[in-house]
Amino acid sequence: MPRKYFRKYLPDHATVREHRFLRPFQALLKHPNLWHLNRHSVAGGLAAGLFGGLAPGPVQMGIAAILAIMFRVNLPVAVITTLYTNPFTWPPLIFAAYWIGSWVTGGNGAGYQEFVYDWHSQPWSEFPLAFGQWLLGLGETFLIGDLILACLLAVLGYAAAQLAWRLYILAYLRRRRRRQR
Repeated sequence: MPRKYFRKYLPDHATVREHRFLRPFQALLKHPNLWHLNRHSVAGGLAAGLFGGLAPGPVQMGIAAILAIMFRVNLPVAVITTLYTNPFTWPPLIFAAYWIGSWVTGGNGAGYQEFVYDWHSQPWSEFPLAFGQWLLGLGETFLIGDLILACLLAVLGYAAAQLAWRLYILAYLRRRRRRQR
C-alpha cells in the first residue's frame, strides 16, 4: 500500500505518547506495531475498528483503541475505522443486527417495535434518550445480532485488507518487472 501517503497524515508515535492526556497510558503505547503500517497491523486495525464501531453508545473509538492495544495492531487505523458508523449507516446496521439476532435466537421479530419520534412536537434534546430506550427495548435479540454482525464485519474487513494489500504488492511487482525489461 502507499505507506508514504498515509505517513504524511498520521501523527508521529512519539508525539502521541508525549501528549499530556495520554501520558498515563505511555507504557501501553510503546509497542511498535501500534504505529507501523504493515499488512498485518493495518488489517488488524481495520478489524478492531469495524468491531468497535458497532458498540452502542459513544464508546466506539475507546473500544477500538483498547482492542488495538490488546492485539497490538495499528491504533490510528482502528480509531479512524470506527467512523463508518454515522447517522446514515446506523439504521441499516441496527436492522441487520436485529434480523441476525432474530434469526439466531429463533425469534420471529414479534418483540420489534418501530421507532416513532414526533420531531414537530417533541424537543430534539429528548431524541437521544428516546432512541436509547428504543434500543434497550430491542433486548437480547439486538445485542446478540450486534455482536455477531461486529464479528462478521471484523473478519471480512481483515480478510479484505489482507487481500487488497497482497493484490497491490503483486501489481507493483508486475509493474516493476515491466520497467526493468
